Amino acid sequence: MSGAPTPLVHRWPVRIYFEDTDAAGIVYHGRYLNFCERARTEFLRALGLDHPRLLAEHQSIFVVRRVRLDLRRPAHLDDRLTVVSSVHRARGASVDFEQRVERADELIATAMIDLAVVNPELRPRRLPPALTTLLAGCTLS
Repeated sequence: MSGAPTPLVHRWPVRIYFEDTDAAGIVYHGRYLNFCERARTEFLRALGLDHPRLLAEHQSIFVVRRVRLDLRRPAHLDDRLTVVSSVHRARGASVDFEQRVERADELIATAMIDLAVVNPELRPRRLPPALTTLLAGCTLS
């Protein structure tokens, strides 16, 4: 992780395919969680925290504990969206992400995703100090 970039904001592009939509061509609400999951995974990867490395080097796994999703505007078939992710808080045994789904300058959805940190036996564990420091350095506050 030495020399790993510490972006405060991570952007991940998403194209809307037919499989993402309902019969009216509007993005199904559950798909936004998929988009956010991929964006968070790539944000962590950019920090040198891909899931296999997190497990192998830190005996830590992130699991979703809480989700709040606010849908503001509909997205449609073939739209190009961007998921903008940032760390809201990293402390103790949790990491909280703020994520926005945008179409150009238009806000489509917001999500607050709270992750718990667990060990391989799925018991809660504190973030290792190096990870707390790294993730806390990525917060916008």
